[in-house]
Amino acid sequence: MADINELRSKMDEITIEMIKMLKKRTGIAKEIGEIKKNTGKVVTDESREDSLRIKIISLCKELNFDETIATKFLNFLLNESVKVQSSNKQTHLSIFLKAKSLELEGRKIIHMEVGEPDFLPPQIVKDALEEVYDKGFFKYGQAKGIPQFREALAQHVSKNFNIDVKQENIMVNPGARFGIFTAINTLLNSGDELIVIEPAWPAYKDCALYAGVKVRTINTTLEENWEPSISQIEQTINSNTKMIALNYPNNPTGKILSKKLQDEIVNLAIKNDLYILSDEIYSQYAYADWKSVLCNNYEKSIVTQSFSKSHAMTGFRIGYTIAHQDIIDKLSKFAALCLTNVSEPVQYIAMRALEADTSDNTNTVQRRLELLARKAKEMNLDFVVPDGAMYIFARVNQEGFDGVQFANSLLDKGLAVAPGEGFGNYQNFIRLSACQDEEILTDGMNILTEYVRDIQ
Repeated sequence: MADINELRSKMDEITIEMIKMLKKRTGIAKEIGEIKKNTGKVVTDESREDSLRIKIISLCKELNFDETIATKFLNFLLNESVKVQSSNKQTHLSIFLKAKSLELEGRKIIHMEVGEPDFLPPQIVKDALEEVYDKGFFKYGQAKGIPQFREALAQHVSKNFNIDVKQENIMVNPGARFGIFTAINTLLNSGDELIVIEPAWPAYKDCALYAGVKVRTINTTLEENWEPSISQIEQTINSNTKMIALNYPNNPTGKILSKKLQDEIVNLAIKNDLYILSDEIYSQYAYADWKSVLCNNYEKSIVTQSFSKSHAMTGFRIGYTIAHQDIIDKLSKFAALCLTNVSEPVQYIAMRALEADTSDNTNTVQRRLELLARKAKEMNLDFVVPDGAMYIFARVNQEGFDGVQFANSLLDKGLAVAPGEGFGNYQNFIRLSACQDEEILTDGMNILTEYVRDIQ
C-alpha cells in the first residue's frame, strides 16, 4: 500500500505540471486573441468549443472518468481564454465614457449610445427627497429592503402583472445589474453553464465570467426576426446547464417573444430543472403583447426590475428582484455580505415614486422610436421595427463595416452610438437609443446620415 505522503507528492507534481501547462495554454490564447483582434473575428467560437467538448466527453467514457468534472474543468479553461481575449472589447459603455471625456474638453455630443431617459423623475421624487429626513429613513436596515417598500412593490407587481406576489418574494437591489450579478453568483457555481440569447445586454456574460460560469450563446438573426430556436436551446442544454437568461422586451433589438414561444422556453427550463433569470426592466416600454415570466408560476424564476427606465431614476441606483422566498433568502445573504443594505433614503424615495403615473414616459419613448425608425428606413438601414424597449438595432449595409471603428470615428462628428459588437457577434450593427428629445434625435440622425454617405 502506497505511503500517503508519497501519494501527496505525486499529486503535487501533477498539480505543478498542470500550472505549467495552463501558463503555456494562456500564452497561446493571447496569441489567438491578437489574431482575432487584427482580423475582426469574435472572441468565442461556439462550434470549436462544442467540438472540443464532444472529444472530452468521449475521452471520459474511454477513461471511465466523471464527465461532469471534466466538462466543468473545460469550462474553466474556456472562460480563462475568453478573459484573456476580451480585454479590449468595446461596448456602449466604452463609447459613453469617451463621449463624457470629450464633453469635459468642451465638445458637444449627442448621446444615442446609452439607455438613459432625458426626462426627469416624477415630481413626487422631488417631494420625497425633501421629506425623507423627517421620516427617519436613514438607518441600517434589512438586506432584503425596507418592509414597507417591499410590501408596496409586492402590491405594485401583483396589480401590474395580475399575479399574487408577497413581500417575501421581493428583494431590493442597488439597480437591476446588481440583481443579475447576485442571482448568477449565488445560484450558480464555477463550471456551471448559463444560456444567453443574443443579441443581449453584455452584463449577463460579464457577470457569469466573473463567477467562473460558462456562457453558451444562442445567436438570433435579423432575417429570422430575432427569434430564438427552441431546438437550438434544447441542443445546448447539458448536465452543466443551470440557468437561462431572458431579456424581453430585448436590449438591443426591442424584440418581444410570443407568449407561445415564451411558454415553450419556460417548459424547457422546467423539464431540465433550470433557473430562469428574466430581465424585465423594459416591461413598461412594451408596445406589443407581452407577459412576465412570473405568470408561468415556475418556482425557479428570478425576475429583475428597476426604476432606471420606468421612472428615469438612473442615478438613484434602485431596483428589485422577484422570486420564490427560498431564492430571495439565498440572494439576501449574498447581498448582506456585499452592501449590508440598500440606502434607506433611496428606498423611501422609490417607494413614493411608485405612486406616480409614468404612462407619459411610455408614450414619449414610443414616439421617439417611431422617429428613429422613419429616419433609419430613409437611410436604408436594415432593422426590425422594435416591439418595445428604447432602441433601434440596425445593420449598416457596407462592405467591411466595423461598428466599433465606426462608433469611435462618429464621436469626432459629435454623435455617440453603440457598436453592435457589445451585444454579441454583430460587428456590422449599431444600436441607436431613443432617449433624447425628438429635435436632438433628428440632429443625431442627420449626422449619422451624412457620415454614412461620406464613407460609402
